Amino acid sequence: AGSKLREVFDKINNLLSGKPVQTEGQMVSVTQHPQGLEFVCYKLAEKFVRHGEGEVSFHHDSAFPIAVVLSGIWELHPRVGDIFLAHLHKKCPYSVPFYPARKEGTSMEEYQRMLGYEVHDSKVEEQDHFLKRMSGMIRLYAAIIQLRWPYGNKQGEHPHGLSYGWRWLAQMLNLEPLADVTAMLLLDFLEVCGNALMKQYGIQFWKTMFFIQKLYIPRIEAVTSAGQMGCLSRLKSFVQKCLQEQEIPLPKGILTPTFWRT
Repeated sequence: AGSKLREVFDKINNLLSGKPVQTEGQMVSVTQHPQGLEFVCYKLAEKFVRHGEGEVSFHHDSAFPIAVVLSGIWELHPRVGDIFLAHLHKKCPYSVPFYPARKEGTSMEEYQRMLGYEVHDSKVEEQDHFLKRMSGMIRLYAAIIQLRWPYGNKQGEHPHGLSYGWRWLAQMLNLEPLADVTAMLLLDFLEVCGNALMKQYGIQFWKTMFFIQKLYIPRIEAVTSAGQMGCLSRLKSFVQKCLQEQEIPLPKGILTPTFWRT
C-alpha cells in the first residue's frame, strides 16, 4: 500500500536525518556514534542491493516499490546512492556494464567472484541461480532510473535518471555479447524501462531497437549454444513485437497514481 511505503520512507529518512527512530523496541539515532551515519548509509545501500538479488529476482513486481523508496532517499541523501552504486557494481558488474577480463595470476575462483558468482568452499553457485540474481539487480536498477519519489522536490533533477539508462544500453550494445547473460539482461532492462526510454528518446530509441534486432541479436546467436536459447528466443520475440506495434508495453507492477491512495 502507498501509505505503508510512506511510513517506510519516513522512517529511513528520519534515521538518516539524525532523528531518533524506534526499531525493535528501542530508540536509535545515528548521532550516537561518530561513524553512525556512515555505517547506516553503508548498510542501507547494501540492503537495497540485497533486495534486488533476493526479493526482486523472485517477485519482479517488487522492483518498483523498492526502487521508488531508494530514488527518494537518494535525492535527499546522495551518499546512500553513491554507496548503493558501488555495492551494485561489485555484486553485478553487468550493471556498469562491464565484463571483467581474467588477469594473469588471478585464480579461477577469484575470477568467478569478479564475474558476480557466489563461491563458497570452492563451490560455485549454479548458473540458474546466478542468472536469477543478476536479473533481479538489473530490474531494480532499471526501475530506479525512471522513478521519482512522488512527495519529493519536483524542481530538482532525478539523482540518477533515464540518461544513465540510455548510456547503459548504448554501452551494453558496444560490448561483445556473452552467452546466457547478455540476452537475459537486455530483456530484463527493456521490459522494465523500455517504455520510459521510448517516451524520452523517441526515434533514437527505435533506431536502437532496430539495431538490436538486425545486428546485435545475430551476434548473441553466434555465441549461444543450442541449450542456451531460451532467453534469446524471448528477447527476439519481445523486440520483434515491439517493432511491429511501434510500442513498448508498460512494465508489470508499475506504480500508478491510484497506488498512492491506498
